[in-house]
Amino acid sequence: QVQLVESGGGLVQPGGSLRLSCAASGRTFHNYDMGWFRQAPGKEREFVGGINYAGGSTDYANSVKGRFTISRDNAKNMVDLQMHSLQSEDTAVYYCAAAPFGGRLNNPRDYLYWGQGTQVTVSS
Repeated sequence: QVQLVESGGGLVQPGGSLRLSCAASGRTFHNYDMGWFRQAPGKEREFVGGINYAGGSTDYANSVKGRFTISRDNAKNMVDLQMHSLQSEDTAVYYCAAAPFGGRLNNPRDYLYWGQGTQVTVSS
C-alpha cells in the first residue's frame, strides 16, 4: 500500500509559479506510475500530468503543456509538479495519485492510491 501526502499549494497571482510536492510512503514507490489530477469547484476531476515508474515517460493535459513539468525522485519517494504561467483556470484542488506501472498515465481509473489534495488558488 502507498500513502501519499501533497504539499506546496497556496495563493499565487496570475502569471506566477508554484511547485507541488507529493511524498509517498512504502518501499515500492519505484513500481508505481505517478499522476497529478485536479478538481475545480463544480467540475469533474481531470488529469494534469503523469510520469511513469522509471521517470522516462511523461504525459500532460493539453491545457498545461509547456507550463507544467512533472518529475520524480525514486530515491526520495517524491514526485513534484512545477507549475509556471499560472492562470485563474488552474485554480483547483490538486491530487497526487499512484498506479501500478504499465497503465495509462492519463486514466484516473488506473490509479489505486490518492492523496488528500492541496489547494491551488490563482488570483490577483
